[in-house]
Amino acid sequence: MGHTNSKQNPPPNNMEEATGVSADQRDIKQNHKLHSLSSDIEGISTNLADVHSSDEDPKDVFYKFVILHGGNDTDEANRLLHLLENKFCIKPGIIFAEMPSGRHVLQNLNDAINQSAWTIILLTEHFLSEAWCEFQSYTSLMNALNKQHKYNSVIPLRPLNNPLPREKTPCVLQTINALEEDSPGFGQQVEKIFQESKYRQQKAIWKKERIKERPMSCWNDERQLNR
Repeated sequence: MGHTNSKQNPPPNNMEEATGVSADQRDIKQNHKLHSLSSDIEGISTNLADVHSSDEDPKDVFYKFVILHGGNDTDEANRLLHLLENKFCIKPGIIFAEMPSGRHVLQNLNDAINQSAWTIILLTEHFLSEAWCEFQSYTSLMNALNKQHKYNSVIPLRPLNNPLPREKTPCVLQTINALEEDSPGFGQQVEKIFQESKYRQQKAIWKKERIKERPMSCWNDERQLNR
């Protein structure tokens, strides 16, 4: 058994004795940590400022193209988005899945079509299994028929992965020449369709329409505030 009467070392009188660190040393370390933390915060604040200054309201962006796709084709749509933007330098583009959340899907569809120069319809095997895909197609085509500057702006596209066979394609889309990703002339077709002059023309018309809509929008916002 241990000795019950053995003496124990008395507890240290203060924190300096317990840690072996003097008050001056502790102050130096604390100041160093505070300085490092301050530098980190300053760097984060600078980065955030850069991000916010470069961010634009999605409503103020006119895209070169939007890719309409089925719910199961988001990954494929993203792949094609990056292909067109990075390889062919056609930007900015957007896929339907990236449209603002919390809004009615029909409003997003309307904005996606009107805020882009070209509407790409992704033709995969999933196309026929989702009535929503056909609705997207008909809405895009009706918009192109009703607006002269939207003529030839609807582009069906058969991707490399899981493409919809031509014989299964709805008749209304068979009348439009589709982009075939596996075609040897795919790159030339892309360059021929997505012309900068056409984009600028549509963007100018879109801006004029936006200016006409803003006074009414501001008036409606004022009415809401006065209620």
